Amino acid sequence: MKRRGILVTGTDTGIGKTHVAVRLVRALKSTGLKVAAMKPVASGAVKVGDVWLNDDALALQRAAGLDIPYDWVNPSLFRMAASPHLAARVEGVVVDLNRLVEALDRLAALADCVVVEGVGGWRVPLNDDEDMADLARRFDLPVVLVVGLRLGCINHARLTAEAILDSGLVMGGWIANELSPQSQASQDMLYALEEIIGPPLLKMPFEPLQGGAVLATNNHIEIVEILRLVAPSASI
Repeated sequence: MKRRGILVTGTDTGIGKTHVAVRLVRALKSTGLKVAAMKPVASGAVKVGDVWLNDDALALQRAAGLDIPYDWVNPSLFRMAASPHLAARVEGVVVDLNRLVEALDRLAALADCVVVEGVGGWRVPLNDDEDMADLARRFDLPVVLVVGLRLGCINHARLTAEAILDSGLVMGGWIANELSPQSQASQDMLYALEEIIGPPLLKMPFEPLQGGAVLATNNHIEIVEILRLVAPSASI
């Protein structure tokens, strides 16, 4: 089965991957597609009743709106907010990539496409031998890179973009996320990145009242370009 979807990765942790993934889900749903969302691995959980849940995975589940169990969206969850291989070690388990691929295929079978949010950065370890890049190759989905506009992002973005391409995967584009109020420095970073890896699919403004960068009403994802990646036969 050829999977249809997109993988959202980032230059680091805490740079807006979930905001982007939720926006992608909503944008694709607006074209009439049935969209599933997935956070295959999540570190950091809160206890709700007798169940441990991850906030990012819950946001994705709500955005997709499908009547499916939480553990279909987030099959591998760890309570400690740490690198997955370390959090898994604390709980005495190992992240099994085969299990995650099976979970993706289950979602892909019931939806037109799947929006997957990665964990941490591109090379964050998942177990002693494999990392997020290995899982991305197994998923074999086009990749969208989220870049947090802050000191060091040009280097991180270039290295990540090169690593994605070296993995043999399609890099569908990148999204600029302002992590602080707009400044000349952030604009200079944006211009530099546009020259190096091309124009962003979306520019996300800083909004302190929402705890960081969120989407403004006048922003939009280039949904035509996204559709070409995830559902070439669809039209809007």
